[in-house]
Amino acid sequence: MNKFLNLAVAGVRQLVPYVPGKPVDELQRELGLTEIVKLASNENPLGTGSKVAAAIQATLPELTRYPDGSGFGLKAALSAKLGVVPEQITLGNGSSEILELVARSFVTPDHEVVFSQHAFALYPILTQAVGAQARVVPASNYGHDLDAMRASITDKTRLVFIANPNNPTGTLLPQAELEGFIAALPAHVLCVLDEAYYEFVDPKVRTESLQWPLRYPNLIIARTFSKAYGLAGLRIGYGISSVDVADLLNRVRQPFNSNMLALAAAEAALDDAEYLAQTLAVNNAGMAQLTSAFQELELEWIPSSGNFVSVDVKQNALPIYQALLQKGVIVRPIANYEMPNHLRISIGTERENRVFIAALAEVLRGV
Repeated sequence: MNKFLNLAVAGVRQLVPYVPGKPVDELQRELGLTEIVKLASNENPLGTGSKVAAAIQATLPELTRYPDGSGFGLKAALSAKLGVVPEQITLGNGSSEILELVARSFVTPDHEVVFSQHAFALYPILTQAVGAQARVVPASNYGHDLDAMRASITDKTRLVFIANPNNPTGTLLPQAELEGFIAALPAHVLCVLDEAYYEFVDPKVRTESLQWPLRYPNLIIARTFSKAYGLAGLRIGYGISSVDVADLLNRVRQPFNSNMLALAAAEAALDDAEYLAQTLAVNNAGMAQLTSAFQELELEWIPSSGNFVSVDVKQNALPIYQALLQKGVIVRPIANYEMPNHLRISIGTERENRVFIAALAEVLRGV
C-alpha cells in the first residue's frame, strides 16, 4: 500500500497509469530474441530522415545551453507552412502535453469532460487527474457519434475531446459534420481536435481545420511530429488555437518544455518533403498489404485513416498477442479500449508487415 496515497489529490488516487507499447529491449531481455518486429506504438518505420539527422548533429555542440523557451524558430516555420500567426501556436512535449495544458488551464473538479468510447486513453486519464467528471459517449461503428456527444453536453461541460482520425480505431469524421458540431458548441465549452494522425489522411477527405480557430475561438487543434515526421523519441508537438487561448496555455506551459534537439529536428522535418512523401507511400502500401492479408485470413478490420489498423481476431486477443510475442512480434492489445477481440497493428515496412502476417497466420493455425 502506498503510504502517500491519502496525501495525493483525489483525482490522482484512482488513476491507472497509461501503458505504452512493449519496448523492444524488454522483450529481448525476457525471451532472448535477437530479431524483433515492433508494430505496437504507431511509430514511423523509416528511421530518422537525413535532414533531421543533420540538424541534430549541428545542434549537439550547444547542448550546454537552455533551449529557446519561446521556440521562435519552430513557431516561425510552422507559421509559414500552416498559414497561422505565431501567437496562435503553443509548443508541447508531444501533442499529449497540449491536451494536458488545456485540461489544467480550463477544467476543475466542478466540470465535466466529454469524449467518445474507444477514444485515446489519455482523455480519461487527464480528466481524472484534474478531478473532473468524464462523460463517455457510446461510439457509433467504432467512431464518434457527434449527435450523441452534442446531447451529452450540460452546463457543467467545459471540454470536449475529439480525435480525428481516432486512435485506436482509425475512424474519420467528415469535415462538414465535424465543423457543424464545433460551430454549435456553447460558448462555455472548449473543444480539442486531436489531429495526431492528420498527415496520413487521404488528401481528398482530409479536414482543412487550421483556420477554424479564427471562426471558433473555443477550438484548440493538437498535432504532433511523433508520427508522420518520425520524431516520437524527441517528444515535440504543437497546438493551434485563438491567440487568447494560446496566451493562457503558454502561461501554464513550462518555459523549457521543448528541448533543443526537438526544436531543431522539428524545424528540419517540416522542410523535408521527400521524407514525408516516402512515409505516406510506405504507409499506403503497408495498409494494403495488411488488409489484404486479413481478408485472406477471413478477419474483419476497421477501415483506418491513420498509420495503424485494428483487426478483429474473433476471440480474446490477449492470448494471440502473447503468442505473437513468443515469435518476436509486438502488436497492441486494446481490451482497455473496450475492444477485447481486437489487436491494433502499426504499419511497418514491407518486411516487417510480412513477418507479422506470417506470425499471425501461424498463431491462428495453432502452430
